[in-house]
Amino acid sequence: MRAAWLGLGAALAMFGLAGAAQAADRSLTMYCAVDEAWCRAMATTYQKETGVSVDMTRMSAGEIYARLRAEKDNPQADIWWGGTGDPHLQAAEEGLTQEYKSPQLANLRDWALKQADRSKNRTVGIYLGALGYGYNEEDLKQRGLTAPACWADLVKPEFQGEIEMADPNSSGTAWTMLATIVQLMGEDKAFDYLKQLNKNIAEYTKAGAAPALAVGKGETLIGISFQHDVINAAKQNPAVKVVSPCEGTGFEIGSMSIVTGAKHAEEAQKFYDWALSPDAQKLAAPNGSFQIPSNTATPVPPEAPDLSKIKLIDYDFAKYGSSAERKRLLKKFTDEVRNGG
Repeated sequence: MRAAWLGLGAALAMFGLAGAAQAADRSLTMYCAVDEAWCRAMATTYQKETGVSVDMTRMSAGEIYARLRAEKDNPQADIWWGGTGDPHLQAAEEGLTQEYKSPQLANLRDWALKQADRSKNRTVGIYLGALGYGYNEEDLKQRGLTAPACWADLVKPEFQGEIEMADPNSSGTAWTMLATIVQLMGEDKAFDYLKQLNKNIAEYTKAGAAPALAVGKGETLIGISFQHDVINAAKQNPAVKVVSPCEGTGFEIGSMSIVTGAKHAEEAQKFYDWALSPDAQKLAAPNGSFQIPSNTATPVPPEAPDLSKIKLIDYDFAKYGSSAERKRLLKKFTDEVRNGG
């Protein structure tokens, strides 16, 4: 009898140790694809409020998508937060992210819910941002150049070597730009345009916000980025002006996804719910991010672009959120634009 009690005691002790270890392992690994400051704010605030240890790595959306594919058999991340929605949809299509329906869905804007529907609840919209570009007004005047207002203006010879944009192979912003131009012009004319634009590109950056920041620092004359990134640069340098191209422009639905096979799936779901709350979404503006938030109760930053004044295209998220279309267009861009002269 005594042996039985000793055995039971040992089992309970082992159970208790296992429970303590599980409680101690309240951690979350997050891949983040927004601006570094906003990434840090999300990670540190959540850690402070919940006691969960957050290991955050900042990368561009395209880099995260590639990382998830590489880590498919041994996932290292629990949650992918932020970045353009197209790669999130592509990851969902490939089963790299898992289904989750948050209680917060009832509080979200229609475009955020449509993103969830498109992915069969493997991703969700967290913010919306319009594509555009920025230029340095003072530099433009000093050179006696007319301010650009359209996509067509960017291929003018006077802007040779004066434009930065990101590489769509790594950047979700640049993928949105590539998909936007194809939808606006048709694929053949779009690639003719991109080949002309390539002659004016000084640098293809890794991250989508980098061209806007470069304009603000006076490192380039024109930068193609999301408008909220240009607005952030303009807050630091009033000479930076934002352009909504006259032909129309595309937009992103920044998204969030839980990684398939996440080691801390329960913690990922808790973070997911919190990240859709107004309190979490309010962290954007103080950290220089001025997108439209997805929760209807979250105040829209006064600095955010006025979508009613922007000619937005009917962006085809289903088509340009597919893995096959991404692979095809990126290969064509690399072969014919970047490497084709």
